[in-house]
Amino acid sequence: MQENSKINLAIVVAEFNYDITYLMLQRAISHANFLGATVKVVVKVPGSYDMPMIVKELLKRDEIDAVVTLGAVIKGETKHDEIVATQTARKLMDLSVEYGKPVTLGIIGHGATHEQAVERIEEYSTRAVESAIKLVKRARKLKELQLSGDATVVIE
Repeated sequence: MQENSKINLAIVVAEFNYDITYLMLQRAISHANFLGATVKVVVKVPGSYDMPMIVKELLKRDEIDAVVTLGAVIKGETKHDEIVATQTARKLMDLSVEYGKPVTLGIIGHGATHEQAVERIEEYSTRAVESAIKLVKRARKLKELQLSGDATVVIE
């Protein structure tokens, strides 16, 4: 069954707020290894807003099962952080649906202070990896699913 075969991840990480995102990257790679997935490629981009173009290129590759995004959008004096976070999340979701592959959101913000972002390094990076792996496994099960009879099927 393909569901148990190796899961290959790509990680796209923002360089903006790199004191935070560097630590997120280290945690994500470690957690992927712990969960038995392989990180095939890490691509650094200037900021979270710059991710969609690179994510799209990665999703085109057959050897990549899912893309994990890591970033920290810190609140400033304007609402720029809201625009960046909202538009990035929307486009990443669109790409996931378009290509039928998971793109997980390990982007802290909008509205987060630097201190809040530091507190969320572990949570956001590990959850993004876990979500990618779970979604790949469940999508594989769904593709193999044979519906028959009246039984309800639950995919976990």
